Amino acid sequence: MTKTDNLHSIAIIGAGSMGSGIAQVAAQAGHSVILFDTNKGALERSQKDLAKVAERQVIKGRWTQESSDALQERIKRTDNLKKVTGCALIIEAIVENFEAKSSLFQKLEEIVDSMTILATNTSSLSVTELAGKLNHPERFIGLHFFNPAPLMALVEIVPALQTDSSVVDQCQILMAQWKKSAVIAKDTPGFIVNRLARPFYGEALRIAEEGVHSIETIDAAMKAIGFRMGPFELMDLIGNDVNYAVTCTVFEAFYFDPRYRPSLIQKQHVGAGWLGKKTGRGYYVYDGKPAEETADLATADSTQLMIISNRILSLLINEAADALRLNIASATDLETAMTKGVNYPKGLLQWANDWGIEKVLGTLETMQQEYGEERYRPSPLLKLMDRKNASFNL
Repeated sequence: MTKTDNLHSIAIIGAGSMGSGIAQVAAQAGHSVILFDTNKGALERSQKDLAKVAERQVIKGRWTQESSDALQERIKRTDNLKKVTGCALIIEAIVENFEAKSSLFQKLEEIVDSMTILATNTSSLSVTELAGKLNHPERFIGLHFFNPAPLMALVEIVPALQTDSSVVDQCQILMAQWKKSAVIAKDTPGFIVNRLARPFYGEALRIAEEGVHSIETIDAAMKAIGFRMGPFELMDLIGNDVNYAVTCTVFEAFYFDPRYRPSLIQKQHVGAGWLGKKTGRGYYVYDGKPAEETADLATADSTQLMIISNRILSLLINEAADALRLNIASATDLETAMTKGVNYPKGLLQWANDWGIEKVLGTLETMQQEYGEERYRPSPLLKLMDRKNASFNL
């Protein structure tokens, strides 16, 4: 499955921003790519958007005109699904809906060779369950890219229980050729990034619900410790509908574990149509000002900001520790996922080492005692490490 195997060895299903981005990545790696969508308008927009990107890159001197033309020529767009028949790898990037994805893959099985690797770009659905609907589940895998795919380094490789190990190996090799930082994640709700990042949003929302601190103060607290964006700024950028949908999916998939419970604030913003930047209003109004002006940020001192950030960060570290305990991924891959996938200033396990396990555990136990809620329960791994006076081996 190298770029010389077959001039049309890569197909992407779905010409939205994610699918178009993956197609660009594959074409930049030298593949000829088939980009399929039932919507001809989406295909036309994809072509125009890439032409604009290419023009900017040429103007900035990053691409030559010759390489730009060649890259765009390597992507063939079609609304005829049978055009993907001869591809060795097909990556799906359509709507995040189980029935839609399952139906698509069943159709693909009818027209492709049994050796064709089928991959889903799902961010939260069960790869194993999708594979279970297929006649050849051993060739099915999750390849979760991050948006925008040409710029974001991380790809989560998620084998289903049924996936043949050779498929995992081939995908690792291919992602290296595409110059991506690939991590292997167990097929559990949210994989690595969407699982570990839940407290970044969830605890920020909980603090906001308590009414003591404003959203801009909470955002400022996290930026003060190195995050590029605060949780509310980031939710507005992602889209509050998207973030809420992922939260609900993870919550349900974990059998309603209170650690992942959605927030009423999220639901209300989605219900109001305040989805963030794309609608002009979310937690902020875009001119970029807070939706509700407060004096809280002006009066917050460094100690208050630290209390907020410690509260959120301790839950992030706790989630990472539990993921390691449950073999969701290796320690190295957990760190790579959070620094490359969501641009955390450092890995969460490294942060735990720097803080000290005792401090992390103490913060969690204090919150659990104060609130009496399961959402603050410390990972057994943190308790064990504290007893042994140990740190994470990175």
